[in-house]
This record gives sequence, C-alpha cells and structure tokens, in this order.
Amino acid sequence: MNEFTPHTMQPADYEEAKRIARAGDTSERAALASRTDLAPEILYYLAADKASPVRIAVAANGSTPPQANALLAGDPDESVRVALARKIAALSPGLDQHERDRLSRLTWETLARLVNDTAVQVRAAIADVVKAMPDAPRALITRLARDTELPVAGPVLEFSPLLTTEDLLALVADPPAPATVTAIARRPHLNADVSDAIAASASSAAITQLLANPSAQIREATLDALIARAPAHKEWHEPLVHRPRLSPAAARKLAGIVAQHLVHKLSERPDIDPATAAFLKAQVVRQVAWTGPAAAHPSDEPLPAQALGEAAELEDEGELTEDRLLMSAALGETRRVAAMIARAAGLPLAVVDRAAALRSAKGLVALCWKAGFSMRAAVVVQALLGRLPPASAITSIPGRPWPLSEEEMRWQIAFLSRACHGAKPGAAQGRARIVQA
Repeated sequence: MNEFTPHTMQPADYEEAKRIARAGDTSERAALASRTDLAPEILYYLAADKASPVRIAVAANGSTPPQANALLAGDPDESVRVALARKIAALSPGLDQHERDRLSRLTWETLARLVNDTAVQVRAAIADVVKAMPDAPRALITRLARDTELPVAGPVLEFSPLLTTEDLLALVADPPAPATVTAIARRPHLNADVSDAIAASASSAAITQLLANPSAQIREATLDALIARAPAHKEWHEPLVHRPRLSPAAARKLAGIVAQHLVHKLSERPDIDPATAAFLKAQVVRQVAWTGPAAAHPSDEPLPAQALGEAAELEDEGELTEDRLLMSAALGETRRVAAMIARAAGLPLAVVDRAAALRSAKGLVALCWKAGFSMRAAVVVQALLGRLPPASAITSIPGRPWPLSEEEMRWQIAFLSRACHGAKPGAAQGRARIVQA
C-alpha cells in the first residue's frame, strides 16, 4: 500500500481508508469501495480484493479509474463483469473507438472486451442499458444486433432507434439466429418495407409476432397474401382477427378460415361495417349448423337453476334475443342455450332437455318456434342440443318461415310436455325478440 498517495481526500480520511482496504471486514471494504470520493489508487487496490462483493462495488462505482475497469473486465466472477458492463454501457454515448485520449480509449477497449464476453448475461447487461439510447455508438448497436443470443440482441432489435431500415432488411435477409426476425417483428411502428420482408420470410413465429404487433405497418396486399397462407398456419388466426383496420374483404376471407369463436370476435369489432358484421354472424350460424359447435367443458357450464336465472335476467333486460342465443351456441354453451329456449317459450327446462335427449329434430324445431326464434336458430339448436348431423336435421324450405305446420309443432310441444309432466316451469309463457344479424 506504500504506492498510495493522497488525492482529494483529507489525510486522516485517506489513512483510515487505507486501513479498511487492508484490514477491514468484507462489509466495510464493500462500503468503502462504493464511495465516490475515494482516491483512485485505493479503488484500484480494491479491484483485486478477494471478496466478490467488494469487486462488484468497485465495478459499479462511477469514480473507479479506467485502469481498474480494465482489470475488472477480466474478473472471474460474472456478477462483477455484469456490474461493470452496466456502468461502462451508460458511458458509451461519450466514447469513440478512435479516441486519442489514452484513458478514454482504454474505456472504449474495456467496453469492446465486455461486448465480446463469453457470458450472455454480461453482453445482455450492455444491451439492456443502450437499447433505447439515441446517441449510443452505432458500431456498438450493430454489434449487439448481430449477437446470436436473444437476451443480447432482442432488446436492441426491438427498441434501438439507431437501426435503419437497411440494417433491419439485412438482418431479416441474413439473420444471425432464428429469433432475430421474431425480435424485429416486435419493433414499434415497424415500416411496411420491413413488414414485407418479414412476411416473405420462412419464419412462422416472426409472422405471428408481426401480425400481433398493432403498430406495424402492413400493406393490404401483404395482409391478403398472409390470409391466403393462413389455412396452414393456425397460430396466425387470432392475431389476424385482431389486426387493426381490417378491410371488409379481408374480414370476409378470414371468416372462411378461422374457428367459430374467432368469426364471432370479428363480427363484434366496432370498426366492422354493418353489412360485413351481418355476413360474419351468418357465417357463424352456418359453421355451427354444418360442423357442430365445440361443447363447453362441463365445469364451465352453469347449473340448471343458474342457467335459468341468467336467462330470466336477459329477458328482464330485453336481451333474450336470437343473436344472444346464437352467440352462446357458437361457444358451445348447451346449458345456457337450453335455458334461453325454455325461458323464451315459457316451458320447463325439462321439456327442452327431453327433446335434446330424444335427439328429436321436430321437437327442437317446435321449441324454437314456440320461443319466438327463427328457423335459422332452429338449425343451430338441432346441431348443438340434438347433436344431429346435417343429413338428419330439418332445414328451412324456401318461401316458408317454418318447414313444419303449426299444428305439427303444437303436437310436438304437447308430446314433450306430457313426457315431463310435473316439471317446474322455466318461466311464464313468453316470446323471444328476434334481432336479425
């Protein structure tokens, strides 16, 4: 310690600092190493301390001299190098690899050594600090962007304002790692040229991220091309449905590709025009009728009394409508659909359950008639409650609102009611209000 000479510290304080550096315990030496008024030579001495907490404190100290920083860049403890990396990265806007000043050049060389550190966490620490800096050295940003590890490259690829369109296009064309393009796809306000390049790539994961990025600019022609490829990529369906500013043509194309619940989400978008919304709702009806809805999990279905209570609330609110019935049918909510029919028809729930158990096409059609719904709903109800395939279902007849006569439908209801004699009614006699899609 004879090499120490006083700097800006008072002599007594300097001597006490020397004593702690030589003989203090670990906590004392770490506290000393955190002081920003400490003489540089004492910090350099502590940079070789045997205890990692002390060296971490030196590495994080902004007053540590460049020579000590250079020493710590080779520290065997990764945590020391991470602390140093974060500190030096924060200084990077003032650094230049062609710096003539010896100490500034030494700091740049320390940063360059850390950027090439074998530990991912060290390189990632630098990336995290500089990712959004508008004045970070461009050479540093491009080096990090080409790192093969996502924790290092990802933050820079996603956020750095210094990466130009040309930089991004080059990275998409020749990605250093599979995740490179996916990280670029997450960039806010991605321009249309880069979006085109991502859409043309072979990375389905990157395209999924692009579609899920609401601020990414995607040309209509590019979106149409992705919709055309979407049948083979189910993972694109939900982000496509949620893309902002979907054209009516794109929405209609998606309706022929995606699942029922996604078509329903499309139809509920506030930016979809009424004509397209009506088309989408009709598409849900067709899908339910011809393919059958996916039944809700039993644990998700309400108990009969709860379902009837929900139906009563809908009726009180004027919401016991055909559209609401079809929405529940599209979600496979068999108990809710049955309760809505029972409530609207003024019949016991057991009557509807009886028709479903018998898989009676005529009975289910008659119940929909009684409830005030249309034949459109009856086709869906046969598929959902009766589990009837298209060949066995009763469908509409052109020019007639119902394929069965009123006499036949009354007989069906009377028959089902007799079979359930004594069951508690679902409601007083009522009629549902049909809201056309």
